[in-house]
Amino acid sequence: MTVVSPTESRFSDRADLVVYFATTQYDGPAGTDRHLADQLSRYAPVLFVDPPISVLTLRNHPDLRRLADEPKLRVLRPRLARLIPWVVPGVTRPGLHRLVAPTMRRATRAAVARLAAPVRRGADTRLAAVVSTRIDDLWSAAPARRTLFYATDDVTAGADLLGMPRERLLRHEARTLRTAETVAAVSPPLVRRYTDAGYPAFLVPNGCDPAAYAEVDAVPPAAEVRLPGPVAGFVGHLNSRIDLALLEAVADAGHSLLLVGPRAPGYQPERFDALVGRRNVQWVGAKPFAALPGYLRVIDVGLTPYAQTAFNQASFPLKTLEYLAAGRAVVATPLPATNWLGTDLIQVAAEPAQFAAQVAAALSAPRPATLVARRREFAARHSWAVRARLIADLVDLPDPSPTEGEPPA
Repeated sequence: MTVVSPTESRFSDRADLVVYFATTQYDGPAGTDRHLADQLSRYAPVLFVDPPISVLTLRNHPDLRRLADEPKLRVLRPRLARLIPWVVPGVTRPGLHRLVAPTMRRATRAAVARLAAPVRRGADTRLAAVVSTRIDDLWSAAPARRTLFYATDDVTAGADLLGMPRERLLRHEARTLRTAETVAAVSPPLVRRYTDAGYPAFLVPNGCDPAAYAEVDAVPPAAEVRLPGPVAGFVGHLNSRIDLALLEAVADAGHSLLLVGPRAPGYQPERFDALVGRRNVQWVGAKPFAALPGYLRVIDVGLTPYAQTAFNQASFPLKTLEYLAAGRAVVATPLPATNWLGTDLIQVAAEPAQFAAQVAAALSAPRPATLVARRREFAARHSWAVRARLIADLVDLPDPSPTEGEPPA
């Protein structure tokens, strides 16, 4: 990744710039925010604004300590820049939480001033658009011709998971819905909730990157995986969103089970340690996005074992489409997002015994080339490029220039 000083590279015009306020770090596990920002940079220059961090954040999350040495603002490539806002420690506490939005607004204004060419006399000083997946009061950070709130999770249903008061989240969400020009949401339940509350919302589901998994069957298998095939695998965050009983049931049935992804601190410590201590289970920890094909190479069936919670019911798991993009079979728990996809390529089961039985059937089924192609073709219809087109239309971005290639993986 080329890093260019903002003083050496400016975007062409403030009126072309899109500011994207994200809920996840750009260089963390590749999720909705990063994929969409990468794709939107084909339409317009994008300033990606990370979630705010503090010295306390780095102390509590060792995986983020690398950010201490990162410049606050850097240009990643000619049409994409990344800003890391720093805040005072403890901003999730009552009272101090009010400092988050003003701090982020100031940091964003300063970044825009550095990245955008000087405004010509009489020119429109507004940005092309502000897209936010956050519920903070951020619209005034950079006045724009279009504003879009894009809900990628039901944050109010996940108050306990986020460790924040639900009443505060509800107030912030209501204010954001009132002040956003356009509202979009990642799942049918969220669209219904916002629309029923008087804020008509557009559905923009999560997507996948088909190109990233196109050569899964040609790459070398991950060398550290020691499990005999066939293998059932989970790729993603291991936290309270995941129903551990479903993974235990798969292991109880004697199947090889591979777990790829970071584990949240405090997530079922005794049960999780017992699970990964079994001979037929292997946990390899977090892996960079570029390394995932090597692990999917050894996985025959991808698992989406989400717990049946209100937070998960409003979510749209990325991993389901990523498994299909890799040509793998999928066994998932029932979610409105899965129903919306409307395909027989995903086997659904809610209870542990039924889930394990579906996994067993999928592991024993053949994987002909025609079925692999069908899975990949289905996933390609749900690519991030398709999703970014929806966002671009909602904020009136021009068609991408034919000279702008696909963003790097």
